[in-house]
Amino acid sequence: MQSMGSAGKKVILLRPRGFCAGVVRAIDVVKIALELYGAPIYVRKEIVHNRHVVDELRGLGAIFVDDLHQVPEGARLIFSAHGVSPMVREEAKARNLEVIDATCPLVTKVHLEAVKFARAGHTILLIGHKEHEEIDGTFGEAPRNTIIVQTEADAAVVEVPDADKVCFLTQTTLSLDETGGIIDILRKRFPLIEGPKSQDICYATENRQTAVKAVVPMCQLLLVVGSQNSSNSKRLVEVCRKSGVPAFLIDDRSYLKDEWFDGVRTISVTAGASAPENLVSELIAALREKGYVDLEELDIIDEDVRFQLPGELQGGFVKLTPIAPPAPAGL
Repeated sequence: MQSMGSAGKKVILLRPRGFCAGVVRAIDVVKIALELYGAPIYVRKEIVHNRHVVDELRGLGAIFVDDLHQVPEGARLIFSAHGVSPMVREEAKARNLEVIDATCPLVTKVHLEAVKFARAGHTILLIGHKEHEEIDGTFGEAPRNTIIVQTEADAAVVEVPDADKVCFLTQTTLSLDETGGIIDILRKRFPLIEGPKSQDICYATENRQTAVKAVVPMCQLLLVVGSQNSSNSKRLVEVCRKSGVPAFLIDDRSYLKDEWFDGVRTISVTAGASAPENLVSELIAALREKGYVDLEELDIIDEDVRFQLPGELQGGFVKLTPIAPPAPAGL
């Protein structure tokens, strides 16, 4: 029975949320490699940007490194979902590393576009965040042809050698609205600018942002489960805040602060594309303890995307990570 203090307090749980197909594939790559070959398996950078996922895989025997010189010659190495530059691939080859590539196929698409445009002599205006690993990898495909554009202010002043031979590409985990504004400026400045045949921002990023926009009129607070270095998770917070609703990015339930809930009757919850569903379930339990006992799930878009494993692992088998997030207990 609800207390008077909790009456009417509600959580709206968004779907889609959590793992995308690229993250599922990357995590499965590490787990299958560990089962087939045994520990240790080395992974360049974080396989996906989530602290809990990395800690779990580390416990199974994965060793995460920032530099290939930390990997013994001839060892087995996995490239993360964010992709790497040709220079990194050459370094791995020189060290005789047995490489398994867990790059998300949608990131690989952007790499191939960069190579195509560079071969045609275009200047590539690469929209994204300089500090992100995905941008490092894409930039490395054609560094002499590529200029990174981070903001609308950058787009307004960027100069290219030939305005008739210019194109744009984007990081896969950006804000749709922010990226659209940058592209609009570039199109006005460079009327002949070319772009990818289909947008580079991935389906999961778009779908989760669409869900956030749909729920904004219904809630007074949004909680996004995801790590602080997750680009797509941070964009969800930004999208919500731009609509005037407070939003916070939390690694897990321990990040909750009491002052966030003052006067809040309805909370919306979602998760970035690299956040495990168990963290969402634990958050829902924590909110229930705070009196938010009414739980509603809001379905916006169905996702059924799956990616094949890398060729090196297609003969292996373990129980794979589910793509569709299970409903938390009590839903």
